[in-house]
Amino acid sequence: MEARLNLFASPVAANFMKHIVAAGKVLGDSTLPAATQELVKLRASQINGCGFCTDMHAKDAAHAGETSTRLNLVAAWREATVFTDAERAALELAEQGTRIADAAGGVTDEAWANAAKYYDEEQLAALVCTIALINAFNRGNVIIQQPAGDYRPGQFG
Repeated sequence: MEARLNLFASPVAANFMKHIVAAGKVLGDSTLPAATQELVKLRASQINGCGFCTDMHAKDAAHAGETSTRLNLVAAWREATVFTDAERAALELAEQGTRIADAAGGVTDEAWANAAKYYDEEQLAALVCTIALINAFNRGNVIIQQPAGDYRPGQFG
């Protein structure tokens, strides 16, 4: 399988990618826990059917010490006992923020209030931006059918 478009060979796409990757680095420096960021990116990527990002964030999280049990249960986080209440709130916000088109009201006040119980304003900002950014990456990769499976942790950093 080959991608429909080589993002690195296109001057427009390469320049765009440079900027959204830089945005990701800003979020990496935030106080939102790195594990939470990876769980959110993994869940949004699963929902969006982005194989490349699912592969990438599962491998990056494992490389950073995340357990296989937690990674395997992200898709079923509601029934899993291995996530903290804060992580559950972040995953709920990620799901609702990813499925905006599926819900007439967008993100519910309840989901927002629950996340706000566990994260301060800067962490909430980082969480919102993480959700928006991973959705942008997912959409680009799904549109061009970026192949999955060959990612190596740290490949782009």
